[in-house]
Amino acid sequence: MNKIILIAMISFLGFSAQAQTKKNKNLKYTTEVNGNCEQCKKRIEKAAYAVPGVKTASWDVSTHQLAVILNEEKCSPADLNAAIAKAGHDTKEVKATQSDYDNLHSCCKYDRE
Repeated sequence: MNKIILIAMISFLGFSAQAQTKKNKNLKYTTEVNGNCEQCKKRIEKAAYAVPGVKTASWDVSTHQLAVILNEEKCSPADLNAAIAKAGHDTKEVKATQSDYDNLHSCCKYDRE
């Protein structure tokens, strides 16, 4: 009986250890971010770099793609999207509040969905 309990406990511990996923220290993440101009580019990249764990951030004005390398041990893509939205720019995953959007310069205001 004790052997069965011991085997069951070892099996359970083995499965629970496998369930924990290793976090990527150099996750390459790309998302769409709405914006219009070089001023938007500076604001979006500044917001991205303010997130602890973001190593690189580059937003392309023409494609609206934000390419980031981040350390998942320090932040997540959700953290990044929230920071970009707080700066007033909608991402594919998170929409900025109306008040954050309203704070954008007039040339930075894009058509919202």
